Amino acid sequence: MKYLPLMAFWLLGIVWGSNFIYMKMAAEYLSPLQIVFLRVAFGFAPVFIYAYFLGVLKRSHFKHLPHFVVMSLLATSVYYFSFAKGASLLPSGIAGALSGTIPLFALLFSVLFLAEEKANLMRVLGLLSGLTGVVLIAKPFAGDIGATNLEGVLYMTLGSISVGASFIYAKRYVLPLNIPAAALTTYQLALSLIMLSIITPFEGIEQITGDLHASLGLIIGLGLLGTGLAYLIYYFIIAKSGPVVASSVTYIPPVVALVIGAFLGEAIGLYEVFATALILVAILLINKKQASESEPSVLKGKHLRES
Repeated sequence: MKYLPLMAFWLLGIVWGSNFIYMKMAAEYLSPLQIVFLRVAFGFAPVFIYAYFLGVLKRSHFKHLPHFVVMSLLATSVYYFSFAKGASLLPSGIAGALSGTIPLFALLFSVLFLAEEKANLMRVLGLLSGLTGVVLIAKPFAGDIGATNLEGVLYMTLGSISVGASFIYAKRYVLPLNIPAAALTTYQLALSLIMLSIITPFEGIEQITGDLHASLGLIIGLGLLGTGLAYLIYYFIIAKSGPVVASSVTYIPPVVALVIGAFLGEAIGLYEVFATALILVAILLINKKQASESEPSVLKGKHLRES
């Protein structure tokens, strides 16, 4: 299916965009480490079953264990914990907006470590457009300045750096191994789950069962969809479109968070619509270079016109 990369791109952005509301709900009952542990546990189970029945789990893969460990840290443990902690300290709008800085770090690392990736004018303009959009959504100059917790900002930034670096690490070291995405995701989540099971305090973790919405949000929203399904899509997009294009999917979550806020009764005006438009323009600009190369792009203009 020639439109599959495009569909996967937007689906991943929507799934990740809904994660903030689920983390916020779970934070009422659990610590950030507990949230991450349960998220990874519920994400790992279906992915393992899927990979097992596909027959893609091989003993020979374990010679690449160091790479799987790095990915489990960058793209799962550190990333998830930092965002869970940041979301617990910040208003959801600001946390969601800060998550949109991931492509900035992905582009920076790709220019430094990937010879084929260049910071051309279109990508620079795209980054500036996207960052402007997420800043406008965050509204840092409006309301109570005390609402922006510095510790929360630092945690969100750490999470963005971590997952931004993971795109480049996966492109350079993991994808050349030609291991199926289901197997890569299984190894990554399994190693993360082992590490989290050692450091997570389990006292009071059962409190989440007292709220049906929070429980379902954690199990289905964060676990099954936001972790298991999301990382199968994650590896697929990197393989098809490259790390910079794949990382630009993280411009979508702030917009999704904005829409969810509207359904929850938050006011949305022309200001927010303009910011959303800037983010969409950023995605197009960052993908523009890919459209002229042999490597397929998830947003290739030709494909869009044909659709």
